[in-house]
Amino acid sequence: MNTISVVIPAHNEADNIGNLVQEIVATGLECEIVVVDDGSTDDTHARLLALKSSIPSLKVVQHDRAYGQSAAVATGIRQASGAIIATMDGDGQNNPADVPKMVEAILKSDNPNLKMVAGYRKKRDDPPWRIISSKLANAYRRFFLRDETPDTGCGLKVFYRSAFLELPFFDHMHRFLPALVKMKGGDVISVEVHHRPRTAGVSK
Repeated sequence: MNTISVVIPAHNEADNIGNLVQEIVATGLECEIVVVDDGSTDDTHARLLALKSSIPSLKVVQHDRAYGQSAAVATGIRQASGAIIATMDGDGQNNPADVPKMVEAILKSDNPNLKMVAGYRKKRDDPPWRIISSKLANAYRRFFLRDETPDTGCGLKVFYRSAFLELPFFDHMHRFLPALVKMKGGDVISVEVHHRPRTAGVSK
């Protein structure tokens, strides 16, 4: 049986992280929830610790300073116990309701070489400038990397922990995970996921 860990990097997301963790629990997915507080200077860590008593599946990890999203993701995956990892952003814009279908897609695939299911935010709820810049970045990346992933910037991804641990670590690697997995010989598919507006805090 494959165990599942949901890994969330969070930096100054005090007003979002509690609701996000509770939403994950509400999906009914049996999983460990690993939140990495990446050197937050607000109440993110305190609010996470307050949740632990009511959510036993929650594991809280804290960086002594902000090392960036890639480092926080890597820390969370190394601390996770699940064979299957689901990553999502800590700002609440990814919808936890999408995670179970992505987990099912990788576990029930008849392709033994499938290593990652990447989220595709076909309809984004972001300011126009952010949508345009993201589309340009994705087009530029696809042209050079040929990773055939329409939205590699989506934080919502599901993959085998063992596949991630084989990858080289570098800053901003989280933006290139599909390409890195494919370079290692694994297959990647994309599935459409929901995208929500940020309701609190500021974009990082």
